Amino acid sequence: MNMRSTRSTVTFSNPFTLSGYSGELPAGDYEVLVEEELLQGLSFEAYRRTATYLTVRGRGSHAGRSELRAISDRDLREALGRDAVLSQTNNHSEAALSPQEDGT
Repeated sequence: MNMRSTRSTVTFSNPFTLSGYSGELPAGDYEVLVEEELLQGLSFEAYRRTATYLTVRGRGSHAGRSELRAISDRDLREALGRDAVLSQTNNHSEAALSPQEDGT
């Protein structure tokens, strides 16, 4: 069985939660690891995703450690979607509250 792993980085602008895990994670950059296996018997090369992990860095007494949290692609997309909506809402709120310069 041929396997491959792909790493990418996602950025959360706001604290977020993931389905199946308690607690809130801080905003920041997170590495995503995707593992896939080669599908056999096809006339072309194709892979099937077998696992997705989010790398979470330890905080406080666990600083310097990291944890791979198994997540579904759907849960990751939903968390990123919630973050985008929250960021857009926050940007509009800040713009509405920022002082206007008076040109007179």
